[in-house]
Amino acid sequence: MLSNSFLRFAAVTASLLSSVQCAPLSSPLEKRGVSFDYQNQKVRGVNLGGWFVLEPWITPSIFSEWETSHAVVDEYTYTQTLGKSEASTRLTNHWNTWITQDDFNQIAAAGLNHVRIPIGYWAVAPLDGDPYVQGQLPILDQAIGWARSAGLKVMIDLHGAPGSQNGFDNSGRYGPVNWQQGNTVQQTLNAIQGLATRYASDADVVSTIELLNEPLGPVLDLSGIDSFYQSGYQTVTSASQNYATTIHDAFEDFKNYWNGKFNTASGDQNIILDTHQYQIFSPSQVAMSPSAHVSAACALGPQLASTDKWTIVGEWTGAQTDCAKWLNGLGKGARYDGTFPGSSYVGSCAGKDVGTVAGLSNDDKTNLASFIDAQLDAYEQHTGWIFWTWKTESAPEWHMKDLLAAGLFPQPLSSRKYPGQCG
Repeated sequence: MLSNSFLRFAAVTASLLSSVQCAPLSSPLEKRGVSFDYQNQKVRGVNLGGWFVLEPWITPSIFSEWETSHAVVDEYTYTQTLGKSEASTRLTNHWNTWITQDDFNQIAAAGLNHVRIPIGYWAVAPLDGDPYVQGQLPILDQAIGWARSAGLKVMIDLHGAPGSQNGFDNSGRYGPVNWQQGNTVQQTLNAIQGLATRYASDADVVSTIELLNEPLGPVLDLSGIDSFYQSGYQTVTSASQNYATTIHDAFEDFKNYWNGKFNTASGDQNIILDTHQYQIFSPSQVAMSPSAHVSAACALGPQLASTDKWTIVGEWTGAQTDCAKWLNGLGKGARYDGTFPGSSYVGSCAGKDVGTVAGLSNDDKTNLASFIDAQLDAYEQHTGWIFWTWKTESAPEWHMKDLLAAGLFPQPLSSRKYPGQCG
């Protein structure tokens, strides 16, 4: 998901336009054998973050022994430091306990219909010399069975690519963006091929595969991303015509850049565009008032509705601050309280950095619930949404399971404590 938020903010706010365009769509995308009706039903889902791809802010306990030294900041350095044997022991325990069948049952009971499951290339197509360890796929197999039993659809999301597609810790490796160098694009396609082939017989549950999470369009070659998406689309659909293919907007304008990309007239169908919407990764965003956050969310609704593809907001949050411990990277502070370099004090992070939903102030609870309602209203103006994330150890603004239990996330999902915010 998120980290290295300086880059993320630069990416989110960039509006680079490319002259590389395909012929415009001749008609809306139509459902063709996919197990979920993306044309007529709303996606209402949740991400299972921090499970098969570590993120320090989601599970700080896993990284606590390096809190002072900062020697370990992502899954790459975690496995590199521990070595294969110890890393495998610790991660296998984490994979078997962080998310269980009971979580899938609770997700379904809340009225959700999708789970997005991030996984790294190293789980499917590891490279020689990588420190990463394997063992995720048998547990993912099990999870697909849990989803089937619970009546949930699964989006498998390739969250990390060789070389890192964005430099964030959520790609597996914090640092330089080296994807598109050497053979990394083909290696990414190999991982997609492995996933698409493995789950072709499970397309009743695995309704879509996301080719790559958050490639950093503003620093990568955009025409290369276009080409990769076309190849990835062919890879996925060749494995099964029953998959939809999901592409991330690469931090480009989800309407002005992506409208016209892919072409139903030439046979491209079942394309889902994924955009991630956060309002906390710049000093100006964390300084916004609660009502300004609501207004900004509502403004997205008509924009989403005007895209020419099925479009989901595949990551979003109830948070209006970047206070969660290590959200901006292990050892890094927050803009909201002025501890992040280049920021200035807006307010205290007490209770927002570590804690529980129950421990939030009454004002924070009100603002969270209002902001969540507004985003639901906006994002359901098109194909729907997938919240980030189902659970955290200590980041209450992001913890959907506890937000539901506290009544801050609506139940049923169609109800609103704050109706009509988006007009």
